[in-house]
Amino acid sequence: MKALISKIIYFAAVMTALLISSGASAQVVRVAVAANLQPVIKVLQQDFKKRTGITIEPVSAASGTLATQIRNGAPFDIFMSADTELPKALFKDGFAANAPVVYAQGILILCSRHKVSLKKWWEILLSDKVTRFAIANPAVAPYGKAAEAALKRQGVYDKLKSKMVVGESIGQVNTYISTDAVNAGFTTLAFFRENSSKIPLVGWTIPDNTYPPIEQGMILLKRAEDNAAAIKFYKYIFTAEAKKLIVKYGYHVL
Repeated sequence: MKALISKIIYFAAVMTALLISSGASAQVVRVAVAANLQPVIKVLQQDFKKRTGITIEPVSAASGTLATQIRNGAPFDIFMSADTELPKALFKDGFAANAPVVYAQGILILCSRHKVSLKKWWEILLSDKVTRFAIANPAVAPYGKAAEAALKRQGVYDKLKSKMVVGESIGQVNTYISTDAVNAGFTTLAFFRENSSKIPLVGWTIPDNTYPPIEQGMILLKRAEDNAAAIKFYKYIFTAEAKKLIVKYGYHVL
């Protein structure tokens, strides 16, 4: 059964990459992008295209899911993860041309469509005002892992289990929040900044001393070590222009 599941994941990744590549230009870089980066990758994609003429094709999912797809042969050139552990493991096992480098640090927030004060966020989650709240799957999504750590640090994790809805990625959590399927959810500052002008949202930044740093790591994958376009995009992420966009969308950069 495990082998069958691996084959299905591999097939899905290959088909996704092939489908999105149809009609693309010769210079195409396929980037596996952590789900939390969906808002900012769009503007990075546009800015890089304007500067170089090179097309970026992002495929977004939870970092753990993307890492599994890479191990199963998915044709990606670069992996932009929401943590450094997964890229480290890929590098150690020979899938990457370089050790992971931290390109940004994520910011965790609690977000809701309801006009409630989230300052004492754990009290709101414990109250009757919240019957369901969402976190991303801590096993595959670094923002879920951070949310789990913050809940445990506050001593409320076990008390809140019955209200917890686990999304397979931060993207699914964002959908739950946007559609009001849950009363609140742990997500990214980037999501809040992109959407708070479109839909009614309130957000509260979770103190960063309550969860491990969400260090976003990037690797150039082995298959792209001689791909000039991929190397150019990899280097672009560390330029002042790219960093400015990354900060604008709710991340710290080093």
